[in-house]
Amino acid sequence: MLKMIYSLLAYLLANAAGLLLATLLLPGFRIDVLSFVFAVALFSGIQTLLGPLVTKTAIQYIPQIRGGIALVTIFVVLFIVDILMDGFHMGGLSNWLAATLLVWIGSLVAAILLPIYVFKELVQHHREERRDL
Repeated sequence: MLKMIYSLLAYLLANAAGLLLATLLLPGFRIDVLSFVFAVALFSGIQTLLGPLVTKTAIQYIPQIRGGIALVTIFVVLFIVDILMDGFHMGGLSNWLAATLLVWIGSLVAAILLPIYVFKELVQHHREERRDL
């Protein structure tokens, strides 16, 4: 159970890092401060639900896109979140394309580094506490 909670937390933090990276580097890409947490939750939820659908569709109709499925999913999810949230502004098409890459890169790096450095220490600390009991 604890591993699932850490995995969910790492997933949310990785998506938050990706969205924050796009917000910092792209001039027209804005997420209001109050909307950021909701945007991360909405983005992560839609990505979780839409990911398998995009994967299945891509493999069935366009098998060559298999390597870019994450990019396609992020592209579509950014569009949906932009429509659903008032505090989320993509800017133009160039920002939308650049944001797709930045969110993907930021999420990928955070998803790799968070479990290695942050959550490894938390799991180790939790195990030590359990041994002391």
